[in-house]
Amino acid sequence: MRRIYRPVLAAALVVVLAASGCTRSDEDHAFRPGGADAGDPYVPGRGNGGYDVAHYALDVRYDPASDRLTGNATVTATATQGLSRFNLDLAGLDVARVTVDGAAAAHRRTGEELVVTPARGLPRGARFTVEVAYAGVPAAVAGGALGSGGFLHTDDGAIALGQPDSAATWFPVNDHPSDKATYDIAVTVPDGLAALSNGVPGPRSSADGWTTWRWSERAPMASYLTTLVIGDYRVSTGTHAGRPMVTAVPAGEPATGPAAVSLARTGAIADFLASRFGPYPFDSYGGIAVADERIGYALETQSRPVYGPGFFADGRPNPTVVAHELAHQWFGDSVSLHRWSDIWLNEGFATYAEWLWEEHDGGRSVQRQFEAQYATTDWSQPSVDPGRDGMFGNAVYRRGALAVHALRRTVGDDAFFRILREWTAQRRGGNGTTADLVALAERISGRQVRPVLDAWLVGASPPALP
Repeated sequence: MRRIYRPVLAAALVVVLAASGCTRSDEDHAFRPGGADAGDPYVPGRGNGGYDVAHYALDVRYDPASDRLTGNATVTATATQGLSRFNLDLAGLDVARVTVDGAAAAHRRTGEELVVTPARGLPRGARFTVEVAYAGVPAAVAGGALGSGGFLHTDDGAIALGQPDSAATWFPVNDHPSDKATYDIAVTVPDGLAALSNGVPGPRSSADGWTTWRWSERAPMASYLTTLVIGDYRVSTGTHAGRPMVTAVPAGEPATGPAAVSLARTGAIADFLASRFGPYPFDSYGGIAVADERIGYALETQSRPVYGPGFFADGRPNPTVVAHELAHQWFGDSVSLHRWSDIWLNEGFATYAEWLWEEHDGGRSVQRQFEAQYATTDWSQPSVDPGRDGMFGNAVYRRGALAVHALRRTVGDDAFFRILREWTAQRRGGNGTTADLVALAERISGRQVRPVLDAWLVGASPPALP
């Protein structure tokens, strides 16, 4: 049986310090290029090293008629090593100007990397600000297992969405979930169109036929969880539990349509999940239903999930998919993965949340769903480290959920829900690994759970039913 639980981040930090052969005191005065890759084999070339981003301030203007985006990004970061230069991920857009701390910086493009050389080196621990002026026609990302992503031009606007790739198609970014940041997003579009994004809505302003929509996400957010949805939408605003609630459906769908009715249950579903997982982790709620058939998935974009049209194609409401994406607000968004090989931590718990919600809503019990899924599971595919091609396979979703229920049956309900609430509380706004979850579960339950999770997550034959 493979032992694949390992503290990836800790190992990565050791490598960063050891690679140069420098001591810590030397490190303070040495300047060298930051890494051009986060070191995650599931997304080669994505993410960068040498700095940690705290905040993105994005000011973009999009004209659907020409499919042209013009942007200015202000990135506030801290150097984690002495930096002679550093990279940002940016796909396909032209860069006009880069400054670092107000001084002009040299820049060049290498594939989907923007390489920035500041006028002088940045010492380790220095906080710095990068401003990038850019423009062009954003690109889509080739369709994969889930459907197309990136920046998609639509009949009435655009949709920026996708996992694990999307952010770098519309702004310069350290594009890996290990480097989360807060966001301010201003989007200017022609009057009459909505421009929806993450977080708390700010004041809108209009001038010369254009309207600027403003959004603010104050909780750290992984870059793939950003979204931009522009077009003719019926936007509903209100509050829930003292926080803003923003939902949107295509303008042609009535208030009694399946997407609108499903999104209207967002507050109730979030409240139920909070009773199981702990307090809702963000300052706003919401959801966006899109009509573009290229979006063959729903995605847990932070505080405002996006739902593809296929989930409502039969004309009936679909609260189950809403439960799945809202569960991600705890598992995947607030507590994010360090490496994509641990994606079961996102999808296994979100799938399990579907079972919890269905039972709560008068449907099948969790145990019945567990037994049904157990009977049809392919045990040859692991949940942990499933390979890039298996990132969105049944082993990650269904087998991951089976492992969650096996953990529950092993430790009992009291310990199980304590584990979930402690996990979401202790790591709120941060990241976690499978090894971290195992350690927490063993501490709270007082039992060895690693052999159980090994069997359910990566064993090659069906485990005994608990």
